[in-house]
Amino acid sequence: MNFFESVYEAVKRIPKGKVATYGQIALLAGSPKAARQVGWALHKNPYQGIVPCHRVVFRNGKLTSGFAFGGIEVQKSLLESEGVIFKDGFTVDLDKCLWRL
Repeated sequence: MNFFESVYEAVKRIPKGKVATYGQIALLAGSPKAARQVGWALHKNPYQGIVPCHRVVFRNGKLTSGFAFGGIEVQKSLLESEGVIFKDGFTVDLDKCLWRL
């Protein structure tokens, strides 16, 4: 399985109401230093609606302004509809919503 496919498989495991960081997904995909490449893989996600790339956030809980499928507001709306809690603006409360591996 190539790296991008490993990323997609890892992201599919994130439960509703939780988020993971790019670094966590890189680790699960077998390349712990490849967080930026995870972002590129998610930007190219060919499985929209199957791979919930909106559940991946920066290590500080912030959403990416480059969310590939509609922008930061869409990402926030999708997460809120799943019960994800935000501390302020576009920052997820990781104490409550981080997926613990």
